[in-house]
Amino acid sequence: MDLLTELTHVAPYAIGLSLPVALIGAGLLYLLRHRSLATTLTVLVVVPLAATLAGVLGVTGFMFGPLLTTVVVICTAVGVITVPIAVVLGRTIARRSVWEREARARERAAEASRRELVAWISHDLRTPLAGIRAMAEALADGVVDERGEVCSYADRIRGETERLSRMVDDLFELSRITAGALHLELGAVPLHDVVSEAVAAENPRAQRRGVRLATETEQWPVVSGSDAELARVVRNLLSNAIRHTPPHGSVVLSAGYDGAQAWLRVDDACGGIADTELERVFEVAYRGDQARGDGEQGAGLGLAIARGLVQAHRGEIHARNHGPGCRFEVRLPLADGVA
Repeated sequence: MDLLTELTHVAPYAIGLSLPVALIGAGLLYLLRHRSLATTLTVLVVVPLAATLAGVLGVTGFMFGPLLTTVVVICTAVGVITVPIAVVLGRTIARRSVWEREARARERAAEASRRELVAWISHDLRTPLAGIRAMAEALADGVVDERGEVCSYADRIRGETERLSRMVDDLFELSRITAGALHLELGAVPLHDVVSEAVAAENPRAQRRGVRLATETEQWPVVSGSDAELARVVRNLLSNAIRHTPPHGSVVLSAGYDGAQAWLRVDDACGGIADTELERVFEVAYRGDQARGDGEQGAGLGLAIARGLVQAHRGEIHARNHGPGCRFEVRLPLADGVA
Protein backbone atom coordinates (compact mmCIF):
# COMPACT_ATOMS: atom_id res chain seq x y z
CA MET A 1 0.00 0.00 0.00
CA ASP A 2 2.88 2.34 0.80
CA LEU A 3 4.49 1.58 -2.56
CA LEU A 4 1.24 2.30 -4.38
CA THR A 5 0.83 5.55 -2.50
CA GLU A 6 4.40 6.56 -3.35
CA LEU A 7 3.92 5.71 -7.03
CA THR A 8 0.72 7.72 -7.10
CA HIS A 9 2.57 10.62 -5.56
CA VAL A 10 5.59 10.62 -7.93
CA ALA A 11 3.79 9.60 -11.15
CA PRO A 12 2.48 13.12 -11.94
CA TYR A 13 6.00 14.55 -11.62
CA ALA A 14 7.47 11.86 -13.87
CA ILE A 15 4.74 12.16 -16.48
CA GLY A 16 4.74 15.94 -16.27
CA LEU A 17 8.33 16.15 -17.52
CA SER A 18 8.53 12.96 -19.66
CA LEU A 19 5.43 13.70 -21.72
CA PRO A 20 6.63 17.07 -23.11
CA VAL A 21 9.97 15.49 -24.06
CA ALA A 22 8.13 12.66 -25.85
CA LEU A 23 5.90 15.16 -27.68
CA ILE A 24 8.93 17.20 -28.71
CA GLY A 25 10.51 13.99 -30.00
CA ALA A 26 7.37 13.20 -32.00
CA GLY A 27 7.47 16.69 -33.45
CA LEU A 28 11.12 16.28 -34.39
CA LEU A 29 10.33 12.99 -36.11
CA TYR A 30 7.61 14.71 -38.13
CA LEU A 31 9.89 17.59 -39.10
CA LEU A 32 12.69 15.20 -40.02
CA ARG A 33 10.46 12.77 -41.92
CA HIS A 34 12.19 13.60 -45.22
CA ARG A 35 15.71 13.37 -43.80
CA SER A 36 17.96 10.34 -43.77
CA LEU A 37 17.09 7.09 -42.03
CA ALA A 38 20.17 7.49 -39.79
CA THR A 39 18.77 10.80 -38.46
CA THR A 40 15.39 9.22 -37.75
CA LEU A 41 16.91 6.27 -35.88
CA THR A 42 19.11 8.62 -33.83
CA VAL A 43 16.07 10.63 -32.75
CA LEU A 44 14.24 7.41 -31.87
CA VAL A 45 17.14 6.39 -29.63
CA VAL A 46 17.76 9.77 -27.99
CA VAL A 47 14.11 10.71 -27.23
CA PRO A 48 13.34 7.74 -24.88
CA LEU A 49 16.62 8.36 -23.05
CA ALA A 50 15.83 12.07 -22.67
CA ALA A 51 12.26 11.29 -21.55
CA THR A 52 13.56 8.83 -18.95
CA LEU A 53 16.06 11.34 -17.65
CA ALA A 54 13.37 14.07 -17.52
CA GLY A 55 11.04 11.77 -15.58
CA VAL A 56 13.73 11.00 -13.02
CA LEU A 57 14.50 14.72 -12.67
CA GLY A 58 10.80 15.31 -11.98
CA VAL A 59 10.67 12.60 -9.34
CA THR A 60 13.84 13.76 -7.57
CA GLY A 61 12.84 17.39 -7.72
CA PHE A 62 16.05 18.25 -9.58
CA MET A 63 18.01 17.28 -6.47
CA PHE A 64 21.21 15.39 -7.19
CA GLY A 65 21.36 12.17 -5.27
CA PRO A 66 22.22 8.51 -5.73
CA LEU A 67 19.10 7.83 -7.85
CA LEU A 68 19.65 10.73 -10.23
CA THR A 69 23.37 10.03 -10.53
CA THR A 70 22.71 6.37 -11.31
CA VAL A 71 20.10 7.21 -13.97
CA VAL A 72 22.36 9.83 -15.59
CA VAL A 73 25.26 7.38 -15.77
CA ILE A 74 23.04 4.63 -17.21
CA CYS A 75 21.41 6.92 -19.79
CA THR A 76 24.79 8.30 -20.83
CA ALA A 77 26.26 4.81 -21.24
CA VAL A 78 23.25 3.63 -23.20
CA GLY A 79 23.40 6.74 -25.40
CA VAL A 80 27.12 6.33 -26.10
CA ILE A 81 26.48 2.78 -27.25
CA THR A 82 23.16 3.06 -29.07
CA VAL A 83 23.51 6.39 -30.90
CA PRO A 84 26.53 5.29 -33.03
CA ILE A 85 24.81 1.96 -33.65
CA ALA A 86 21.68 3.78 -34.79
CA VAL A 87 23.71 5.98 -37.15
CA VAL A 88 25.59 3.03 -38.65
CA LEU A 89 22.43 0.92 -38.90
CA GLY A 90 20.51 3.76 -40.52
CA ARG A 91 23.23 4.37 -43.12
CA THR A 92 23.54 0.65 -43.83
CA ILE A 93 19.80 0.24 -44.32
CA ALA A 94 19.70 3.38 -46.48
CA ARG A 95 22.51 2.13 -48.71
CA ARG A 96 20.86 -1.26 -49.01
CA SER A 97 17.56 0.39 -49.84
CA VAL A 98 19.20 2.50 -52.54
CA TRP A 99 20.96 -0.59 -53.92
CA GLU A 100 17.69 -2.53 -53.95
CA ARG A 101 15.87 0.32 -55.73
CA GLU A 102 18.65 0.54 -58.31
CA ALA A 103 18.60 -3.23 -58.75
CA ARG A 104 14.82 -3.19 -59.26
CA ALA A 105 15.19 -0.31 -61.72
CA ARG A 106 17.85 -2.25 -63.64
CA GLU A 107 15.65 -5.34 -63.67
CA ARG A 108 12.69 -3.33 -64.97
CA ALA A 109 14.88 -1.71 -67.63
CA ALA A 110 16.31 -5.09 -68.64
CA GLU A 111 12.84 -6.63 -68.81
CA ALA A 112 11.55 -3.72 -70.89
CA SER A 113 14.58 -4.06 -73.16
CA ARG A 114 13.95 -7.79 -73.56
CA ARG A 115 10.30 -7.23 -74.41
CA GLU A 116 11.26 -4.54 -76.91
CA LEU A 117 13.91 -6.80 -78.41
CA VAL A 118 11.46 -9.69 -78.79
CA ALA A 119 8.90 -7.38 -80.42
CA TRP A 120 11.42 -5.95 -82.86
CA ILE A 121 12.99 -9.30 -83.66
CA SER A 122 9.54 -10.76 -84.31
CA HIS A 123 8.79 -7.89 -86.68
CA ASP A 124 12.15 -8.14 -88.43
CA LEU A 125 11.89 -11.91 -88.81
CA ARG A 126 8.41 -11.77 -90.29
CA THR A 127 9.45 -9.42 -93.08
CA PRO A 128 12.17 -11.58 -94.73
CA LEU A 129 10.25 -14.79 -93.97
CA ALA A 130 7.17 -13.44 -95.73
CA GLY A 131 9.31 -12.49 -98.73
CA ILE A 132 10.98 -15.91 -98.85
CA ARG A 133 7.63 -17.66 -98.58
CA ALA A 134 6.06 -15.58 -101.35
CA MET A 135 9.01 -16.08 -103.72
CA ALA A 136 9.20 -19.81 -102.95
CA GLU A 137 5.48 -20.21 -103.65
CA ALA A 138 5.86 -18.28 -106.90
CA LEU A 139 8.65 -20.61 -108.00
CA ALA A 140 6.76 -23.73 -106.88
CA ASP A 141 3.52 -22.70 -108.64
CA GLY A 142 5.30 -21.87 -111.87
CA VAL A 143 4.28 -18.22 -111.75
CA VAL A 144 7.92 -17.44 -112.53
CA ASP A 145 9.40 -19.70 -115.18
CA GLU A 146 11.82 -17.63 -117.21
CA ARG A 147 15.43 -18.40 -116.39
CA GLY A 148 16.37 -14.78 -115.66
CA GLU A 149 13.45 -14.29 -113.30
CA VAL A 150 14.10 -17.62 -111.57
CA CYS A 151 17.73 -16.63 -110.98
CA SER A 152 16.60 -13.24 -109.68
CA TYR A 153 14.18 -14.87 -107.25
CA ALA A 154 16.86 -17.32 -106.13
CA ASP A 155 19.30 -14.46 -105.50
CA ARG A 156 16.71 -12.57 -103.47
CA ILE A 157 15.88 -15.68 -101.44
CA ARG A 158 19.59 -16.16 -100.76
CA GLY A 159 19.93 -12.53 -99.71
CA GLU A 160 17.00 -12.76 -97.30
CA THR A 161 18.36 -16.04 -95.94
CA GLU A 162 21.75 -14.43 -95.29
CA ARG A 163 20.01 -11.57 -93.53
CA LEU A 164 18.17 -14.03 -91.27
CA SER A 165 21.43 -15.85 -90.62
CA ARG A 166 23.11 -12.62 -89.54
CA MET A 167 20.23 -11.86 -87.17
CA VAL A 168 20.48 -15.34 -85.60
CA ASP A 169 24.26 -14.95 -85.26
CA ASP A 170 23.73 -11.58 -83.55
CA LEU A 171 21.24 -13.07 -81.12
CA PHE A 172 23.60 -15.94 -80.30
CA GLU A 173 26.54 -13.59 -79.76
CA LEU A 174 24.47 -11.28 -77.57
CA SER A 175 23.22 -14.21 -75.49
CA ARG A 176 26.85 -15.29 -74.88
CA ILE A 177 27.76 -11.79 -73.75
CA THR A 178 24.78 -11.24 -71.45
CA ALA A 179 25.04 -14.74 -69.95
CA GLY A 180 28.73 -14.28 -69.15
CA ALA A 181 29.60 -17.29 -71.33
CA LEU A 182 32.06 -15.36 -73.48
CA HIS A 183 35.61 -16.52 -72.79
CA LEU A 184 38.37 -14.83 -74.77
CA GLU A 185 41.81 -16.20 -75.55
CA LEU A 186 43.84 -13.01 -75.55
CA GLY A 187 47.00 -12.55 -77.56
CA ALA A 188 48.92 -9.92 -79.48
CA VAL A 189 46.68 -8.82 -82.37
CA PRO A 190 47.92 -6.39 -85.06
CA LEU A 191 45.04 -3.98 -85.44
CA HIS A 192 45.92 -3.44 -89.11
CA ASP A 193 45.13 -7.08 -89.95
CA VAL A 194 41.76 -6.90 -88.19
CA VAL A 195 40.80 -3.62 -89.90
CA SER A 196 41.96 -4.81 -93.34
CA GLU A 197 39.80 -7.92 -93.06
CA ALA A 198 36.76 -5.92 -91.95
CA VAL A 199 37.21 -3.30 -94.68
CA ALA A 200 37.52 -5.99 -97.35
CA ALA A 201 34.31 -7.63 -96.10
CA GLU A 202 32.27 -4.41 -95.88
CA ASN A 203 33.63 -2.55 -98.92
CA PRO A 204 31.30 -4.22 -101.48
CA ARG A 205 28.24 -3.05 -99.54
CA ALA A 206 29.73 0.42 -99.19
CA GLN A 207 30.26 0.57 -102.96
CA ARG A 208 26.68 -0.53 -103.63
CA ARG A 209 25.47 2.35 -101.47
CA GLY A 210 27.90 4.83 -103.01
CA VAL A 211 29.82 5.31 -99.75
CA ARG A 212 33.58 5.81 -99.73
CA LEU A 213 35.36 3.56 -97.23
CA ALA A 214 38.91 4.63 -96.33
CA THR A 215 41.62 4.27 -93.69
CA GLU A 216 43.90 7.10 -92.58
CA THR A 217 46.60 5.53 -90.44
CA GLU A 218 50.27 4.79 -91.10
CA GLN A 219 51.37 3.17 -87.84
CA TRP A 220 48.91 0.59 -86.59
CA PRO A 221 49.12 -0.50 -82.93
CA VAL A 222 49.23 -4.08 -81.68
CA VAL A 223 46.57 -4.74 -79.05
CA SER A 224 45.82 -7.43 -76.52
CA GLY A 225 42.73 -9.22 -77.76
CA SER A 226 41.06 -11.99 -79.70
CA ASP A 227 41.14 -11.84 -83.52
CA ALA A 228 37.61 -13.05 -84.19
CA GLU A 229 35.91 -10.87 -81.58
CA LEU A 230 37.85 -7.73 -82.54
CA ALA A 231 37.01 -8.34 -86.19
CA ARG A 232 33.36 -8.57 -85.16
CA VAL A 233 33.62 -5.23 -83.36
CA VAL A 234 35.15 -3.47 -86.36
CA ARG A 235 32.67 -4.99 -88.82
CA ASN A 236 29.73 -3.99 -86.64
CA LEU A 237 31.02 -0.42 -86.41
CA LEU A 238 31.63 -0.26 -90.16
CA SER A 239 28.23 -1.79 -90.96
CA ASN A 240 26.51 0.75 -88.73
CA ALA A 241 28.49 3.64 -90.25
CA ILE A 242 27.81 2.56 -93.84
CA ARG A 243 24.10 2.04 -93.14
CA HIS A 244 23.66 5.59 -91.86
CA THR A 245 25.95 7.41 -94.28
CA PRO A 246 24.18 8.86 -97.32
CA PRO A 247 25.46 8.23 -100.89
CA HIS A 248 28.67 10.09 -101.76
CA GLY A 249 29.50 10.27 -98.06
CA SER A 250 32.63 8.84 -96.44
CA VAL A 251 33.39 6.39 -93.66
CA VAL A 252 36.94 6.81 -92.37
CA LEU A 253 38.88 4.57 -90.01
CA SER A 254 41.91 5.77 -88.07
CA ALA A 255 43.97 4.27 -85.28
CA GLY A 256 46.82 5.08 -82.94
CA TYR A 257 47.85 4.82 -79.32
CA ASP A 258 48.55 6.97 -76.30
CA GLY A 259 49.98 5.70 -73.06
CA ALA A 260 49.11 2.04 -72.55
CA GLN A 261 45.97 2.18 -74.71
CA ALA A 262 45.32 1.88 -78.41
CA TRP A 263 42.43 3.68 -80.03
CA LEU A 264 40.40 2.99 -83.15
CA ARG A 265 37.99 5.56 -84.56
CA VAL A 266 35.23 5.16 -87.13
CA ASP A 267 33.91 8.47 -88.49
CA ASP A 268 30.73 8.52 -90.57
CA ALA A 269 28.56 11.15 -92.24
CA CYS A 270 25.21 10.33 -90.65
CA GLY A 271 24.39 13.96 -89.87
CA GLY A 272 24.82 13.58 -86.12
CA ILE A 273 22.77 12.21 -83.23
CA ALA A 274 20.97 14.13 -80.50
CA ASP A 275 23.12 14.37 -77.37
CA THR A 276 20.40 12.70 -75.29
CA GLU A 277 20.54 9.63 -77.55
CA LEU A 278 24.29 9.24 -77.98
CA GLU A 279 24.70 6.72 -75.15
CA ARG A 280 21.46 4.94 -76.07
CA VAL A 281 22.91 3.81 -79.39
CA PHE A 282 24.67 1.01 -77.48
CA GLU A 283 21.45 -0.28 -75.91
CA VAL A 284 20.05 -3.61 -77.03
CA ALA A 285 17.58 -3.21 -79.91
CA TYR A 286 17.86 0.58 -79.89
CA ARG A 287 17.41 2.12 -83.32
CA GLY A 288 16.87 5.76 -84.09
CA ASP A 289 14.19 7.12 -86.38
CA GLN A 290 16.59 7.11 -89.33
CA ALA A 291 17.10 3.37 -89.07
CA ARG A 292 13.41 2.68 -89.31
CA GLY A 293 13.29 3.78 -92.88
CA ASP A 294 16.40 1.88 -93.95
CA GLY A 295 15.80 -1.17 -96.08
CA GLU A 296 18.99 -2.77 -94.76
CA GLN A 297 18.21 -2.32 -91.10
CA GLY A 298 19.25 -5.12 -88.79
CA ALA A 299 18.00 -6.20 -85.42
CA GLY A 300 19.56 -3.26 -83.65
CA LEU A 301 22.12 -5.49 -81.94
CA GLY A 302 25.35 -4.56 -83.71
CA LEU A 303 26.45 -1.74 -81.43
CA ALA A 304 25.28 -3.56 -78.30
CA ILE A 305 27.40 -6.55 -79.32
CA ALA A 306 30.36 -4.27 -80.10
CA ARG A 307 30.15 -2.71 -76.63
CA GLY A 308 29.92 -6.12 -74.94
CA LEU A 309 32.94 -7.44 -76.85
CA VAL A 310 35.00 -4.31 -76.18
CA GLN A 311 34.21 -4.49 -72.47
CA ALA A 312 35.19 -8.17 -72.49
CA HIS A 313 38.61 -6.97 -73.73
CA ARG A 314 38.80 -4.58 -70.74
CA GLY A 315 38.33 -1.71 -73.16
CA GLU A 316 35.94 1.19 -73.65
CA ILE A 317 33.71 2.37 -76.49
CA HIS A 318 32.09 5.79 -76.84
CA ALA A 319 30.12 7.74 -79.42
CA ARG A 320 30.05 11.48 -80.03
CA ASN A 321 29.16 13.89 -82.78
CA HIS A 322 32.08 14.83 -84.98
CA GLY A 323 32.20 16.77 -88.21
CA PRO A 324 29.40 15.78 -90.60
CA GLY A 325 28.41 12.78 -88.56
CA CYS A 326 29.42 10.65 -85.58
CA ARG A 327 32.66 9.24 -84.27
CA PHE A 328 32.74 5.85 -82.59
CA GLU A 329 35.96 5.40 -80.63
CA VAL A 330 37.22 2.13 -79.22
CA ARG A 331 40.02 2.02 -76.67
CA LEU A 332 41.86 -1.23 -76.03
CA PRO A 333 44.91 -2.20 -73.94
CA LEU A 334 48.13 -2.50 -75.90
CA ALA A 335 49.79 -5.91 -76.12
CA ASP A 336 52.51 -6.59 -73.54
CA GLY A 337 55.79 -5.04 -74.53
CA VAL A 338 54.16 -2.51 -76.91
CA ALA A 339 54.31 1.15 -75.97
